[in-house]
Amino acid sequence: MATSEFLQRLTVKAPENNVSKNRGRTVSSARSTRATVVLWILADAATVVLALLVSFKLTFGGIVQGLRAVHLSASNLPVFRHPGALLLGYLIWFIAAIVVVSRRYHLYEPLRITSTFHEQRMTMQACFTAGLLLTGGLYLVHGEVISRALVLLTILITTAMLCARRLGWRAIIYRRFERGLETRNILIIGTGRIGQALRNHIDSVRHLGYTFKGYIHVPGVDLDMPSMSGEVLGGVDHVFDLAREHFVDEIFVASPCERGLVKHIVAQARNAGVDIRVVPDLYDGLAWNSSVEYVGQFPTIPLHREEAHELGHFLKRALDIVLSGMSTLAVSPLLIGIAVAIKLDSPGPIFYRSDRIGKKGRVFKCVKFRTMVLDAERRRADILHMNERDSVLFKITNDPRITGLGHLLRKYSLDELPQFFNVLRGDMSIVGPRPPLASEVKQYELSHLRRLDVTPGITGLWQVQARQDPSFDSYISLDTAYIENWSLWLDIKILIRTVAVVVRGTGS
Repeated sequence: MATSEFLQRLTVKAPENNVSKNRGRTVSSARSTRATVVLWILADAATVVLALLVSFKLTFGGIVQGLRAVHLSASNLPVFRHPGALLLGYLIWFIAAIVVVSRRYHLYEPLRITSTFHEQRMTMQACFTAGLLLTGGLYLVHGEVISRALVLLTILITTAMLCARRLGWRAIIYRRFERGLETRNILIIGTGRIGQALRNHIDSVRHLGYTFKGYIHVPGVDLDMPSMSGEVLGGVDHVFDLAREHFVDEIFVASPCERGLVKHIVAQARNAGVDIRVVPDLYDGLAWNSSVEYVGQFPTIPLHREEAHELGHFLKRALDIVLSGMSTLAVSPLLIGIAVAIKLDSPGPIFYRSDRIGKKGRVFKCVKFRTMVLDAERRRADILHMNERDSVLFKITNDPRITGLGHLLRKYSLDELPQFFNVLRGDMSIVGPRPPLASEVKQYELSHLRRLDVTPGITGLWQVQARQDPSFDSYISLDTAYIENWSLWLDIKILIRTVAVVVRGTGS
């Protein structure tokens, strides 16, 4: 919102009846993006179609037999001469009813908004309500020729499938939350009673998917509490430097700060790409004219939210899984051959596993084929003076630690093939900034952490455009340019250029 709109919200008070309306249910001012809603609607439509086909099978033994049965029943009704039109109308009406009622029950809202039990209850309620609309519609158009068993089975099977699909999706997301994937890092401004209660609530509710990073102290408002000293990261003047350092996605204002300070924080949040929420009870007048979004049981008001590209990220992840799975199967004989060759070439393990820093500073094991001698890490200090790159990067063209086979594997980037397993696990993407070592990240300036905002990749803009460039500034600028201009088409172009780089053997 603009600054003037924000000031108006601080001073305008709406009628009392809006309070009870918002208290009784979750009202999200931050709807899912339109593309994400379309995806869920298409998934619901596909589920209904599948449920109808299963119902035909159970009722008539198949779709052809069912059409014949409907045709015989409808043949005496001129308006229903064509059974296909009747069934198509029946299907479209039920899908439309499911979508409309599901939107009314907020089933296309972000996952964090509702609990599993609430979502399952609302899904069943939406299906049964849509079922009533379906039967009512069939009655009004005299569509009694459609078997009651078919209608009942379609409603019941649709309900079961939608509940199972949403439950399965939650299980997948929760599993990713437990691994630290797709969680949102948060800071809480305020160390008082409300801030502590909010932190405890967020920690206790699994499906919220939040990771608490620390408190921000507000001088003159918050009391000094020695017991919390380890969790207080700093003062409010440095909140966005701390947000950058800890890869924070969202900041909760849980302290009664001055309105001018909140206004300043919102303005900075726009530039930093960080979401801001406030606890409305702390700001008289703010809650009454704004939509309230419940985080668990806590009412909050989003003051700023970054645009999310859920559809693009979903398609990128789908592309990662498909390409990684197909590539792994296609080159599996090559993987076996390389593994045998490594064992015969030099003593040591087949794979080299190293701790790398992924998205938002998450540590994961990056897997590659071993291309160096067994004691390569111990010998690193002896050859630091041979480094050909500047600043943080370390690279030697003729590294004496590389084995004979290792030179060949690196030339054609074959040593990186096992990283497809990292992609399948979700630790990496096929395209993205290269995952750095912890020792490299320790030398980063605050602005360099920008490259850790996204999932690291096997290949990227730097690899296809400036792989032999020794400049660390070029390395950072290309990764930043990729992040700021990301699109699925850019990923595809990088993949095409990667194939050319690999074929030419210009790897290192």
